[in-house]
Amino acid sequence: MSIKAYRPTTPAQRQKTTQDFDQITTRKPMKSLLASKKQQAGKNNSGRITVRHRGGGVKRHYRLVSHNLPAGLTLRIEEIEYDPNRSARIARVKDQNGVYYYIIADTNMRKGATISTGKDAAIETSNRLPLELIPVGTNVYAIELTPGKGAQMVRSAGTTAQLMAKENGYATLRMPSGEMRKVLCACSANIGTVGNIQHQNVKIGSAGRTRRKGIRPTVRGVVMNACDHPHGGGDGGRHGTGKAPRTPWGQLTLGYRTRHNKKTNKMIVRSRHEGKRK
Repeated sequence: MSIKAYRPTTPAQRQKTTQDFDQITTRKPMKSLLASKKQQAGKNNSGRITVRHRGGGVKRHYRLVSHNLPAGLTLRIEEIEYDPNRSARIARVKDQNGVYYYIIADTNMRKGATISTGKDAAIETSNRLPLELIPVGTNVYAIELTPGKGAQMVRSAGTTAQLMAKENGYATLRMPSGEMRKVLCACSANIGTVGNIQHQNVKIGSAGRTRRKGIRPTVRGVVMNACDHPHGGGDGGRHGTGKAPRTPWGQLTLGYRTRHNKKTNKMIVRSRHEGKRK
């Protein structure tokens, strides 16, 4: 998978890059695995904007990706497809009973290959099995936090976690962020690395391309009125840096940590912030 550049016919074309989509085998998704996706434009059920800078964009259907495959399946990869709702590619697979699923595709998945799930699965790339059966040092993705709930971690393009140790019923994982975290050994994971590893190297290049993704423009706080933003107001002169930057609602930003999930703090062996300035 490589990055595709364009001839510099315009300033946007000079900067823009895309992927060449060489891994994708079909552009026609399976209708039975699609769901309608209503445009919310960042608003809640009361019509109030709860997520700013959202709206517009191209229409898309949601792909029903299975993050909790049953154990004991033998799956044949039918197609590798593009998913507009996530950075990773997805694979259309068919089990021994003729049932189709969408799963996250890794770097090793190819059309026609076979993968397995469950405790009897071989220790091979793309297979899904409990962490207690995976050798230490193996790279894994699509990891469960609660046994049987389905994959919740390491699902983005190009990400992988490394199984570092297993002790007292817990597996220690080194996450893509550098965090060391414990997970129950009964949780399942796929062996390998999520595909589309060049996703982070793509340059958007133009404002219109961002708008088609459903992202609207952002206005700086210093050019707003004082009633609209803590940075706003003033006589139009130079704005200094005497105060810490804040969100429109007064919350500290740019380095201020907002994680308050104390129930899972005991599962973190080493924070991703360790060694950095507090």
